[in-house]
Amino acid sequence: MNQQVRAASSTIEPRAIYRSTKAYDHSEGLSCCFRQWRATHSHCRLIHGYALAFRFVFATFELDRHNWCFDFGGLKPVKTWLKEMFDHTMIVAEDDPELSRFESLAAADLVDLRVLPAVGCEATAKFVFDYVSKFLQAESGDRVWLESVEVCEHGGNSAIYAIR
Repeated sequence: MNQQVRAASSTIEPRAIYRSTKAYDHSEGLSCCFRQWRATHSHCRLIHGYALAFRFVFATFELDRHNWCFDFGGLKPVKTWLKEMFDHTMIVAEDDPELSRFESLAAADLVDLRVLPAVGCEATAKFVFDYVSKFLQAESGDRVWLESVEVCEHGGNSAIYAIR
């Protein structure tokens, strides 16, 4: 390492980050069905369901006046949104070639349809991340940011979407 690079890296001061987590586990009742139409090689192309669980990691450089990263009680709107999106719903991708059939089922009140940009655990984690991140920014005045969202299908499968 040359002296200029060494000098520049030695002037970077570490900065403390406070983190907190919030989890909504499988017992929350966020049971929904998915269809991953692009998984033509797999049974995941068929309608199947999970009781999803979510884990959020929040971060801040400064605690609030209560010495908290974020007030967990302030997450009630997030829980409500999760229930609206994933409680007894059918999730399909906006480019699913059978979307019109699912829309017909929804029109007949046979499914509570949610159309997402993409379907899959990873895509769901990003979708939830984008929503909750905007919520946190608005509620905290940009003091708190969302570092990651983990979506668990069950104890063996999960996906994490995070910022770097």
